Amino acid sequence: MAVNPMEMMKMGQRLKLFTEQHPRFPAFVKQVKADALVPGTIMEMKVTTPEGREYITNIRLTPEDVETLHMAGEFRQ
Repeated sequence: MAVNPMEMMKMGQRLKLFTEQHPRFPAFVKQVKADALVPGTIMEMKVTTPEGREYITNIRLTPEDVETLHMAGEFRQ
């Protein structure tokens, strides 16, 4: 899979916009990365639509999950 420099630049701009619109989120992610990315941690996600429908799921992190999440964090920087 080739890396498209233009797509990477667009993604960087989108991440910057996301951070500007949600300024508390990066601090949250940083805290989770520092304290909670260990095997056995349960990550839960809840999505609520404007109509009130809810979608909830969770996963218990495996050692491989932790490694993947750390790799993704390194890639972003």
